[in-house]
Parts: sequence; structure tokens; C-alpha cells
Amino acid sequence: MLRLMRAQSKWVFYILAIAFVGWLAIGQVMEILGPGGNVVLKVNRREFQVTEYQRRVQLAYDQYREQNGNVPLTREDEQQIGDQVINQMVQEALLEQEYKRLGIRVSDQEIIEAARTSPPPQVMNDPQFQTDGQFDSRKWNQFLSTAGPQVLAQLESIYREEIPRIKLAQFLTSDVYVPDAKLWRVYKDQHDSVRIASVAVWPYTVADTTPISDGELRSYISKHEDELKRPAVAYVRFVALPRRPDAADSAAAKQHLARVRSELARGAKFEDVARRESADSVSGQRGGDLGWIKRSEQGFDQQFMQGARALKPGQTSGPVATEFGYHIIKVDQAKGDSLKVRHILIPVVLQGAHLDDVEARADSLERQASERRGPFVLDSAARRLGLVVSATYQVTQGQPLDIGRYRIPDVSVWAFEAPVGETSPVIEALPAYYVFQLDSVTEGGVPPLEQIRGRVTSFVRLEKQKTLARQKADSLLASLKDLPDLTAAGARGLSVERFGPFTRLRPPSYLGGQPYVIGTAFGLRVGERSGVVEGENGYFIIESMGRKLADSSAWVAQRDQQRTQMRQAVQQARIQQFMEGVRAKAKIVDRRKDLFRAQAADTTGL
Repeated sequence: MLRLMRAQSKWVFYILAIAFVGWLAIGQVMEILGPGGNVVLKVNRREFQVTEYQRRVQLAYDQYREQNGNVPLTREDEQQIGDQVINQMVQEALLEQEYKRLGIRVSDQEIIEAARTSPPPQVMNDPQFQTDGQFDSRKWNQFLSTAGPQVLAQLESIYREEIPRIKLAQFLTSDVYVPDAKLWRVYKDQHDSVRIASVAVWPYTVADTTPISDGELRSYISKHEDELKRPAVAYVRFVALPRRPDAADSAAAKQHLARVRSELARGAKFEDVARRESADSVSGQRGGDLGWIKRSEQGFDQQFMQGARALKPGQTSGPVATEFGYHIIKVDQAKGDSLKVRHILIPVVLQGAHLDDVEARADSLERQASERRGPFVLDSAARRLGLVVSATYQVTQGQPLDIGRYRIPDVSVWAFEAPVGETSPVIEALPAYYVFQLDSVTEGGVPPLEQIRGRVTSFVRLEKQKTLARQKADSLLASLKDLPDLTAAGARGLSVERFGPFTRLRPPSYLGGQPYVIGTAFGLRVGERSGVVEGENGYFIIESMGRKLADSSAWVAQRDQQRTQMRQAVQQARIQQFMEGVRAKAKIVDRRKDLFRAQAADTTGL
């Protein structure tokens, strides 16, 4: 059968291969290249070469561009894609090693059987494999018998990779069974409800003036290092060369807009014009389609939304000006509060002699800033070009840099790779061209005591207040013994809160972070009062005022569906937990930084 599958040809399977991966929801299909080049990643005994890493990164770049059009990749995007590729390679290696350890294999016969009987949903939903709207296995098997060698080789490769993953999942979850007792307990958590009265004692309301020593502070720090750690912070300054359009740029944009509107007026399809003319490359490649937008949408520019709301289905707007340029908006459909919207964006951008002048100044800025190193390089370059050096900005590692309402790309990566004193290349952002200078870097970790004394002092003080609050709550509990119910405590000047009815899974927001309090509320008999319950940030005395039990007959009616849903959730959690454990035990060496730093040094020395 396999030889026959390879020997015939009919259909290209590229899209199917990608869809198949989504169906199995276990990973991406990757072919493995042979050895060669430097090792960029080691996963236990498995080594990945730089050429393999670069190939996969290029595939990821191509996929990014398919999804986002020609939007340029920022350094942050590149870093994220690289990390995702490494994670995929790590998982692939770990899975292969687990298959070998557990003796999981796949035979030719299993592949043939899976191909015949288990097509992915994308195939089952394809009209060419349906009869009267239903999947027709005869059409699918007929396709298999006539498909060409390249298509079938791809299909075989996919099944050969994915079947072991399915076997591993079955091995890990074959014993998963959710008994009726657990189903009923979960259902009760969703439907049992209570009403309670509560008196709370909050530590922050209890006065404490005892002195706090440095020894207490250091002891607290040693016990809470993970909570006190800070990411690295870079301190940068910059000069900005504004990219403000002038009158000629605006006139050119209006001429472009007039040409587009004229073409639409002559009957051109909005979708075709959008694909060719719109500066919004993401929606542009979809014919300007922005999907369904609520009339009350706050995430869009309000001038844009005002223009869209004024349109009826089938109508096209006049020019709508926003900070991004001029929009021509079309509403395809309207349903209730939602509109299906398309648009064409004509930006007001620098061009011609003005663009040449600004870019020449940007080149001059970059050249002058890179000629020397030192604390005054940026200042000197700014003076020569008549620009102003900014105040110092903090860049937190792992977080993008925002200046005003604009996000500036690349800086949050460059600042932690460059040596102190270095200036950046020209960074292009929407409002300006920027050159940054790295003045200093504070390494991540737990800061010295003097830098966090105030913060740690407040934590230690709160610990002392908690002790006093517990004592106050114990005393309060004893004083309330003579009251018939907790609601009468209000007559003694205490604040009594009433809540409910509420379920265990949907508590009132006041008790939202208090799982022990919620658990106690459902453990009390009606009329019963608790002892002091220690919550996450306070102490509580509660009393049950009423309870409504879940309907067992309603539970039985939906039990099978509930069991299926819970079993799937448990299976997914089991697989995830297993892979996390395998990864935690693995020896993983990511050599990207060392390898690419060495390559960069070699290039610089040439």
C-alpha cells in the first residue's frame, strides 16, 4: 500500500499538513536535517546544528509574514520567534527520547490504517470529500488510491510523526476515569449556594509602632528572595529626529486618496483596491477586511468608529482622517450592535525631497553617534544637528519601551546586548527616527537592602500587624459568644457584612481572594458560627444564614456530557504535567548567545 501511495499523484497536501498538526494539537511537523555546522542547542544527547535552527527560524518568519503581511519584524519579534523555535526543538527532542524509552514505535500498517480511517477534521469538512453535506470515506479512500508520490510521502511523514504522539498520550491517560462522586462534587460546587454574615479584622487597621531591626529585614529578604527579585534595568537617553509630514506630503496623500476614490467610483471592487493600495498590510491582504466590530468598540480610533457608525450596509465613506492617515471605510453587513467593516488606509508619509532630507539627517546622526564612545557622544551628535537629548528613560528587560503613546521597537533587546556607552543604530518608529545611548545597566536579582529598605520594612510591619490582628480576632470571637446570631454584632459597633446567595465557584468579590473563608462557609450548618478563619489578607468570623442544595436530578441529566468534558481536561493536564516533568529533568544547553556573539566578533574583526 505504501509503495502504491508513493506511486500515484493528484493533489497538493501542503495546507492539509498544517491543518493536521492543529487537529492533533501536539506540535509542529518538522523534518530533521543532517549534521553540519555548529551546535546551537543540546537536549540531553540530542544536538541541533545552527543550520537547522536557522532553517526553522526562516520558516517561522515566513509564517509570521503570511499572518501579518509586510509589517517589519522588530528585534522583540525576532527574539520571541527564536525562543519559540528553540522550545519546539526542545519538545521534539524530548518526545523522541521518551518514545525510545517507552518503546513507542509506528508500523507501516498503522500508518495505512490511520490514513484510511482517521482523516483530520479539515479533510472531513472539505466539500470534495462529502456527500450530501456529510464526510464520505469512500471519496477519501479513492483520493488516497490515486494521490501522487510527493503528496503521499508528505502524508506518510505526518502520520509517522504524529501517531507516536497519540500513543504517548494514550499511554499517559489510559487510566483516566472520572467517577460519579467527583462529578457530583464538582456539580455541587457549581450549584450549591449559601448566605452568610461576616465580621472581618484587617491587619492594616491595627496599629503597631514596635521598632524593626536590620536583622529582621535581612531575615525577611532571605525567606522571600523570589518575591523581591527585579528584572535587569537599562538606563538610556535618546535623540529623536521627527518624521512629521509637511504640506507637500499631505498634498501627495490627498492626491493618492483622490485616485483611489475615483477608481472605486468607476466600479472597481473594494477588495481588489484594498489589496493593492491599503497601507494596512494585515487587513489589506484580506481585501481590507477588519471583521466584525461593535459599534461601541473602544479599541479603534474614535474618528474611525464615528465614520463607520454613520454607514449602512453596502455604503462607502468619504475620507476619514485619523492619526494613521486617511481611511475609506465600507460596511458589508450589520447585525445588532455589530458591523462587518472593510477599510483602505492611505497614510500621510514623508516622501520625495522631504523624505530624502530627513533620511540624510538620520544617516548623519547615526554616523556621528557611532564615531566615538563615551558619556557625551550623544550630546555632541545632537548639538551638531540641532537636536535635544532626552531625559533618562528606564528600559526593563523583557518589556517593550513606550514613549508617550508610541511603542519604540528594538530598544528592549538592544539595551541588554550592547556594552555601556554604546549608541544604537537608527531605530525607526512611527513618530521619529531615534538613536539611543546606553548609559548604565542595573543587573537583575534581589537589590541591596538600602535600595528596598522601605518596601521590606512595610512587609515586616504587616507581619507584625497580622499577629496583633489575630489576637484581636480571637478576643472578638470570645466577646460574641452571647449573641444569638452574628448580625446582632452591629449593635456593638462592629461592621457586619452579609453576602449571598453565592456558589463556591462564584463568590462575592469581597471574598474573591479568600479560599479558606469560602470553604468554611460551605462547611457550616445553617445557623452555625465559625471560629477565627485566617484568610489571605485578614481574619474572619462567619455564620451561615441559609443554604440551597444542588438538584440531583438535573445533575444526572447532564452527567455524561460533564464526564466527557472533565476527562478531556484531566487528560490534557496529565500530558502537560508529564512534559513539564520531563523537561525539568532534562539537560538543556541553549548556546545561541555565545555562538552568535562569537560570530559577530569574527565579523567585526574582518
